[in-house]
Amino acid sequence: MRGKKRYDFEAGETIGIDKPKEWTSFDVVKKVRNTIRIKKVGHAGTLDPLATGLLIICTGKATKTINQIQEQRKKYTCTLVLGKTTPSVDLETAFDSETDTQHLSADQIAEVLYSFQGAIQQVPPVYSAIKVDGKRAYESARKNETLELKAREVTIYSLQVLNMNLPEVEFVVECSKGTYIRSLVRDIGEKLGVGAYMSALRRNSIGDYQVEDAFTIEEFTSIFTSKPGNESS
Repeated sequence: MRGKKRYDFEAGETIGIDKPKEWTSFDVVKKVRNTIRIKKVGHAGTLDPLATGLLIICTGKATKTINQIQEQRKKYTCTLVLGKTTPSVDLETAFDSETDTQHLSADQIAEVLYSFQGAIQQVPPVYSAIKVDGKRAYESARKNETLELKAREVTIYSLQVLNMNLPEVEFVVECSKGTYIRSLVRDIGEKLGVGAYMSALRRNSIGDYQVEDAFTIEEFTSIFTSKPGNESS
């Protein structure tokens, strides 16, 4: 996705941006669009504002490949915290419950996490961009309106626990299109009976695209703002 080459963004390029925390995916698209000064720019798979990591940006004719890229497997590193919940299942909203977790063992927790591997039914989080009756779910959630979101099948291809420093659990998950990691965290907390929220999320890859090959926002703007010919060094 990057390296020493000339980029023709108007004709079409696919690049990776390492999305910073608190930026929306559209913020990144807007920054890229303003930097390279072309209109046809899109992204292949939304990242929540509090998440970081790989956001694939397509320009020009490469925007036709967005759907194809979105179909590919995705890999994330996630940190969940057991014993507390929030309506958004992350730190966008305030805590609304707290439960003691001292009775849980590391083996119990690992067993529950691994039980989510394979094809599963998953309900999207109410704070999500999915549309219900033509309206984004998060818009209704922020107004405390009742939502009924339908479960759909997603696949967890692999899940590996990296570290347990209870109540924190860090794990890597590879999953199919349409998987919400916040929903996975919510469901893990519910299955353990103590609730959980997501404190950190980073997207590592989409198919063969890796975050290690991505530009930071600072790198991208410094390289391409000053070089209208779009040459990367």
